[in-house]
Formats: sequence, C-alpha cells, structure tokens
Amino acid sequence: MVDTGFTRFLTLPPGMVAELGLGYRGVNSVILADGSETTLEVYGVTVLWNGRPREVVAYVSDTTPLIGMSLLHGHNLDIDVQDGGRVLIRPTE
Repeated sequence: MVDTGFTRFLTLPPGMVAELGLGYRGVNSVILADGSETTLEVYGVTVLWNGRPREVVAYVSDTTPLIGMSLLHGHNLDIDVQDGGRVLIRPTE
C-alpha cells in the first residue's frame, strides 16, 4: 500500500520481519497520522527497486506493509483512483 503521508521508506509487519530474518538497527520515534508520537523498531532490508537491489530501512508496524515517500523519491506515481485501480511507479525521466 502506498502512503503519501508516510515520509520514511517502508513499514513491514512483525511476522514478515521475522520470516525474512532482517537485521535489527534500533528504534526511532515517529509521528503517526493522528498526530501522536510512538517509537518503532527499525530493521535493514534490501528491496528490488527498478530492477536493482536497494538498501533501505523498514519500520515494524502491525499494519499492512506501506511504501513511503522516501522510497518513492525520484519517481512518478500514477494512480487510477477506483476499486482495483492501477498503481504505477516509474523512475522520473
């Protein structure tokens, strides 16, 4: 899921972090959409992005995985805003 209000790279649920065996990096404070502040565990993860491996950090949150604006930086995001609509992410030319 793309979250344009999330300024970081990525969130992943705890089960996925454990399954992937990601490397622990610590904790970081974040401000949630409702304005509250919390701390989340941070892990390093390699994602395949534009056909190449890219090292990013993932915040652990018990929600649907989110792609944030830091991962989308330098890309175009095209969304067909309808149920089942197309989402296209491509590098800025």
